[in-house]
Amino acid sequence: MAELETDYLIVGAGAMGMAFADTLLSESDARMIIVDRHAKPGGHWNMAYPFVRLHQPASFYGVASRELSQGKKDEVGLNKGLMDLSTGAEVSSYFDDVMRQRFLPSGRVDYYPMCDWSGDGAFTSSLSGERFKVRYKKLVDATLLTASIPSEHKPPYEIGKGVHFMPPNGLPALRQKPEGYVIIGGGKTAVDSILFLLESGAKADDIQWIIPRDPWMLLRENAQPLPEYFERVFGTQADYMKSMAEAETVEDLFDRLEACGYVVRLDRDVRPQMFHAATISELELATIRQVKNIIRMGHVTALEENRILLTGGEIETTPGNLHIDCSAGIARLAKDWVTPKVFEGNIIRPLTVRSYMPVFSGSLIAYLDVHYDDEDEKNRLSQPVAIPNTLEDFVAMSLGAMMNQYNWSQDKTLRRWIRENRLDGFTKLTSEIDHDDKSKMAIMGRIRDTAPKAVGNLMKLAGLA
Repeated sequence: MAELETDYLIVGAGAMGMAFADTLLSESDARMIIVDRHAKPGGHWNMAYPFVRLHQPASFYGVASRELSQGKKDEVGLNKGLMDLSTGAEVSSYFDDVMRQRFLPSGRVDYYPMCDWSGDGAFTSSLSGERFKVRYKKLVDATLLTASIPSEHKPPYEIGKGVHFMPPNGLPALRQKPEGYVIIGGGKTAVDSILFLLESGAKADDIQWIIPRDPWMLLRENAQPLPEYFERVFGTQADYMKSMAEAETVEDLFDRLEACGYVVRLDRDVRPQMFHAATISELELATIRQVKNIIRMGHVTALEENRILLTGGEIETTPGNLHIDCSAGIARLAKDWVTPKVFEGNIIRPLTVRSYMPVFSGSLIAYLDVHYDDEDEKNRLSQPVAIPNTLEDFVAMSLGAMMNQYNWSQDKTLRRWIRENRLDGFTKLTSEIDHDDKSKMAIMGRIRDTAPKAVGNLMKLAGLA
């Protein structure tokens, strides 16, 4: 067994692990060993379906030191007029470039791909079988937020003989039209698959969509980090704060959020029961609404040659239909901690500390570890934010994110670092407001004045007050 020694052992070269390592490289002189099971850095991007794209602007994704976005608006397609969304291939290539052009040339990073971490200070090469033992000062477990990938996902239902079935990864390889397409799942993967089919020439009438639970979705137009979008982005943010401050119930909260354009739903006559933070443009929403054959009878329990069994009944199918599994789940904690701490002794757990922004979270956690000595203070500044599934989770997520944001704002040095971190997305934009611009200042005033009321009311909605 080969023996290694390092300051930080980082397990997982996914987006959060890479963002953590990048900031550590910028803010310290520490040495790192990065261990990952994939052949290339990027985590789940290595196994994603070919037509996947970021669903938020590329300008605040990746690592802090290197731009991912092309800095352009899309001029065609369903994201027209909005900031560019990198493809899965571009994201995968980007993380590979970061490793080869920044991390490894630094001389402070050693990278061990295609290795299995055993959790006891040791890892093993999947190719050679060679085993390694690491002495480290700190262990960074960047494997805790795991996304269920369609190509690796075991469907939670039985698949009978004669059923034409595949994950979304197989769609670009189709060479013959099936009788119809049956999309299974109500999340972002299902939306992506339907958009791919429709943009590639499939007919909406040939698509049957099984949705166990309808989702509330975010509009991408509200997340554009450019001055020309200021009034739209921050005006909606102000309305979001007002909704949280005044809502009497969780249901009332989502009614208000829909009324102000913060969230949207697929069918105006069906009330969503799920929030996974999927983001969609107005053009994409109009496109998926072309699919009219929607089944809302619960979860699939079995696919048979001529019928589909669901928790709420059954429907007919045929051997000629192509059944596409989009039921893979969202990112979840890989272990059953109720209230995990980010910092605990010599263990660091990169978790989401701001809503919708995992890579910013990884970067900020690295900064805290380098510049703050007191563990309690580091944990106070990095309270994990809930990853939403239910509507109640949205309340907990919003409350946690607002509490973190307030704590950061009270620390002058940290506030300045956040403003200059490109992964933050919006703080720099707000810091450059001309104070003579009465319209913009009024919007920011609404946010500032409503935030304390929003926090107090969210605590009531969450049952904490």
